[in-house]
Amino acid sequence: MTPTTSPGASDHLLPVATPAEARTELRRLVRRRRGVLGAAAAAFLVQGLAGLAAPYLLGRIVDVVTGGGERSEVVWPVVAIAVAAVVGGLATVASVALLARGVEPGLAELREEVLDRGVHLDHAEIERTGTGDLMARVGDDVRAVSDSIGEVVPLVIASAVAVLLTTVGLFAIDWRLGLAGLTTVPSYVLGLRWYLPRSGPYYAREREANGVRAGAVLTAVQAQATLRAHGWGGRQQERVREASWASAQIAIDVWHMLLRFFARNNRAEAIGLIALLGTGFFLVRADEVSVGAVTAAALLFHRLFNPIGALMGLFDEVQSAAASFVRLVGMVQLAPVRRHRTPAHDAALCLDGVSYAYVAGRPVLRDVDLVVAPGERVALVGASGAGKSTLGVIAAGLVEPTTGRVTSDGVPLLVTQEVHTYVGTVRDNLTLGARSAVPDEVVRDALRRTAAERWVELLPDGLDTVVGDGGHPLTAAQAQQLALARVVVLDPRVVVLDEATAEAGSAGARDLEVAALAVTEGRAALVIAHRLTQAQTADRVVVLEDGAVLEEGSHAGLLARDGRYAALWSAWAAH
Repeated sequence: MTPTTSPGASDHLLPVATPAEARTELRRLVRRRRGVLGAAAAAFLVQGLAGLAAPYLLGRIVDVVTGGGERSEVVWPVVAIAVAAVVGGLATVASVALLARGVEPGLAELREEVLDRGVHLDHAEIERTGTGDLMARVGDDVRAVSDSIGEVVPLVIASAVAVLLTTVGLFAIDWRLGLAGLTTVPSYVLGLRWYLPRSGPYYAREREANGVRAGAVLTAVQAQATLRAHGWGGRQQERVREASWASAQIAIDVWHMLLRFFARNNRAEAIGLIALLGTGFFLVRADEVSVGAVTAAALLFHRLFNPIGALMGLFDEVQSAAASFVRLVGMVQLAPVRRHRTPAHDAALCLDGVSYAYVAGRPVLRDVDLVVAPGERVALVGASGAGKSTLGVIAAGLVEPTTGRVTSDGVPLLVTQEVHTYVGTVRDNLTLGARSAVPDEVVRDALRRTAAERWVELLPDGLDTVVGDGGHPLTAAQAQQLALARVVVLDPRVVVLDEATAEAGSAGARDLEVAALAVTEGRAALVIAHRLTQAQTADRVVVLEDGAVLEEGSHAGLLARDGRYAALWSAWAAH
């Protein structure tokens, strides 16, 4: 079988770590927790030793019964079996609890690092890879590793300890019985050699297919209005269906392969048990071992079925988790993007010779020079595709320019038309980025200045009303007002607004215009003016054309010049 290729798989995916890099990261995560992990290993060892007691003591009971021994000789093995069961149960609880204490903090650290890299990924990188791969990593892959640590790892360790100690126990009873039990090893090895080379590529491909599927679903959800408007819903639904089926087909192929793998395991068990019982028969016949010894050996060998079956069967989960882990480590190894700004004086925003290209050799911005003075409101206008939004994210420090530099006294705060309402109270939404506690008076003042105080007071619990997914629903205009009020609360020195009044055609048009003006008051403000009414109230207007500054001046001055801005305004006014 050949792994199915996912439709629409991107050629540009986030990096995946090598096995050596993954092992290094794993050692780093657990290095500081050696004591707890050592205690967990000791508990697993006690658990395995306790499991040997029942088969061995049952063999003693068989010898007592077949040899005509006294009833009292049976009592102490039965009591010992019960004590061993209690000790084994307590050791099992302790081993799992200690393992969780040793491993879960490392997993939490890994999750935090993955989220940190995901949040700080460069916009250009996300453009190349798409959001599906990123969402699959911070969602599916983290969940796969977490489930593996909570459920699979304890079972793997316990099974491995049980197999090792049971094998030693077989040889302790009689070395010939031990050798007979080892006849099963070649069959297990052949089964693994058949399975591992085939299964590994499937799990790596499955994770990639899940990323493609997530991207298709996200596109369908996020762009549903556009898809309906253009009549492309059916086409996107077909893409989702193809991506989903590609992922499902890989899972189906894996299960077919697993069934064949389990059949090989059953054959190995049969071979080993036949060899052990046959050897035991001849040894008992030669009076070299007792019937009880062979019984104990057979019980010990039968006790291996579940641990070995778990180890062999869990290769499925282990490989799936390993495929997820190397993808997470690949993200962790990405250099964290940190925007270090060269301070300028008086909170000005300065762009010096800024150029940018999403694709090498095809710049969308060319040698842009722009200075936004403290307290100045500059509107950036231009036709669609002129490079306005790209310049906005560069000015806000989210993307580094290909050439040139951006300087600012403080990190600019970007507000776009795609505002996000966080799950939490209204107060939480406004104070999320604050470095210290924010008094309610400051919060209410920000709401008043952005014309949101009235409708917030009408909410069921006022500032304590939970909004966001699953909370009280907000209109698009209300969500934008909260985003703008958040800026007032955080009080940055520089602000970049990218169509922050996108809902200005709604009933809350005036309120949004008031909110936008409040945000820019007293700050160096760069306003990406998709609506030219924003340019009309600006201190200065800058016109972009094909990624370069074409005109610059006041609204009235540019109209008098009768150039590109005048043409844009005329078209806007006629509309």
